[in-house]
Amino acid sequence: MTKEAMNDVVLKAETLIEALPYIRDFNNKIVVVKYGGSAMLDDGLQESVIKDVALLKLVGMKPVIVHGGGKEISKWVRLQGQEPEFVDGLRVTDMNTMEVAEMVLNKVNKNLVQKMEKLGVKAAGISGKDGGTLICKKKLAGGKDIGYVGDVVEVHKDLINTLLKNDFVPIIAPIGLGKDYKAYNINADDAACAIAKSLKAEKLAFMTDIEGVRLDADDPKSLISILTVEEAEALVTDGIVGGGMIPKLKNCIDAVLGGVNRVHIIDGRREHCLLLEFYTKKGIGTAFIGGQSSYYNHEKEEKHPE
Repeated sequence: MTKEAMNDVVLKAETLIEALPYIRDFNNKIVVVKYGGSAMLDDGLQESVIKDVALLKLVGMKPVIVHGGGKEISKWVRLQGQEPEFVDGLRVTDMNTMEVAEMVLNKVNKNLVQKMEKLGVKAAGISGKDGGTLICKKKLAGGKDIGYVGDVVEVHKDLINTLLKNDFVPIIAPIGLGKDYKAYNINADDAACAIAKSLKAEKLAFMTDIEGVRLDADDPKSLISILTVEEAEALVTDGIVGGGMIPKLKNCIDAVLGGVNRVHIIDGRREHCLLLEFYTKKGIGTAFIGGQSSYYNHEKEEKHPE
């Protein structure tokens, strides 16, 4: 074996050793992955995500995937002769758009199931309608009625827990039921946040098209690795972050306050982003925690060695 090959083997071994305390701390814990953005459109990235989730499952975690499909929905809405319309970042969803959204999300859902099964991991695709998992009320945008858009008011987790208990990876499309028993389209971030809170998940990871939270939006070196809830709230209050980052931060804060131990914003355009964020010391995105008590045991040991 050449010296270069030996160095490569040693590096891989060191990476596995670095992951050991994380594997120990996360064993048998639930992690919710919100899968969306550009990573859904690239076949290579899609394979990477599914492999990451399969590995999480095989090393002892209990992953749950909540997926979007907005760009694909917009494509099919245009093919129907309509132009997609948004208000405050929310899709205006008339009856025709709702039918398109449900069709597209079901197709995406079963494709993800197929890829997971191909790796030898049992998966089951459902929507929030199944088992009355996601119960919604109509969501308004700036006081405006934008159609069949739902805001989650209840999560019935029995079906999800049944799947987890029977060794399945639940893959959930963000379609819910209203009190009127009509279908409603739910923002995937909102659905993932509500599900993670209901399950008291150890982790919630938002896969997005940004690398995380920066102090300076134009400076990649200003990426923040860990934020407490108080620090995240201050970034919004002080106007340091704005635009589309605000609703993402609010979802992260809401999830932590709702009982999720740690929430991550990570760049889904980067291969194996989940493994890099979960199983390395520095990570690659931004993690949100409740406070000093939220550090894992091995992190406390590193910060305060005896």
